[in-house]
Amino acid sequence: MKIAFVGKGGSGKTTLSSLFVRHLAAVGAPVVAIDADINQHLATALGLDEAEAAALPAMGGQLPLIKNYLRGTNPRVPSAESMIKTTPPGEGSRLLRVREDNPVYDACARPVELDGGAVRLMVTGPFTDADLGVACYHSKTGAVELCLNHLVDGRDEYVVVDMTAGSDSFASGLFTRFDMTFLVAEPTRRGVSVYRQYKEYARDYGVLLKVVGNKVHGQDDLDFLRAEVGDDLLVTVGHSDWVRAMEKGRPPRFHLLEEPNRHALQVLRTAVDATYELRDWERYTRQMVHFHLKNAHSWGNERTGTDLAAQIDPGFVLSEAVAATA
Repeated sequence: MKIAFVGKGGSGKTTLSSLFVRHLAAVGAPVVAIDADINQHLATALGLDEAEAAALPAMGGQLPLIKNYLRGTNPRVPSAESMIKTTPPGEGSRLLRVREDNPVYDACARPVELDGGAVRLMVTGPFTDADLGVACYHSKTGAVELCLNHLVDGRDEYVVVDMTAGSDSFASGLFTRFDMTFLVAEPTRRGVSVYRQYKEYARDYGVLLKVVGNKVHGQDDLDFLRAEVGDDLLVTVGHSDWVRAMEKGRPPRFHLLEEPNRHALQVLRTAVDATYELRDWERYTRQMVHFHLKNAHSWGNERTGTDLAAQIDPGFVLSEAVAATA
């Protein structure tokens, strides 16, 4: 399943997404972890040092390779130059799978060893000095959106994405690419303001949204979150000496994480796994087409000099069945 962690800056979404990745790795689940935040911290939260994190290949720097691989023999996408971040797959496109080896993973993913197993880590890449004044970070996260548009994941396979802070992900169709979105919220007015924005923006797109209360230190904090987010509050997390040690670069073995926090991670996984039966591949594909047309009309057609609506394969529906025959 595909899972997003969102929240305001400083809410703890990167910490919680890294804990969830560790939890999945500890039970032997196949995981692709993606850092799509402008502030790239997921690698260090997963135990890499600063030099190792800085050496990770940026997905944004591999766009030509990603596009050429994904377009495959799709006659509706004659060149990598004609692809944009929302280009949907069609007959002849190459699809990505969680467990496989492929040129995209070879170029962009690196294995990270964790307690109990390893995960594939991919990063969009940081916002650099060369980007200042001339680029938008969404041009980098476009590599993530393109890959998710061509990804077919199955039961007990997980793609975990640490998203940009706040509601920035609504600048593209990326927010609709997930089976579950976990919004990390502190028990403060600012902490729940992003929740209200997300809830409002996502309302018409069938986004499954659950709130993870973070830095909850007592009944008053819990009562506040329940009053503000209601039934969307899934679970809460409090202080963790294990997390404090991790943030200092000295994480203990993962099985030593405090029992209440291990229980919270299991609650997250149970909620994610329950979404498998709710999957609607036809709606997923329709939303791809919807955002592709919006981007084509607003800037894509002019940028590429072509009518990008022609890239849509009207008979194609992305699904596990299609992937099995591709």
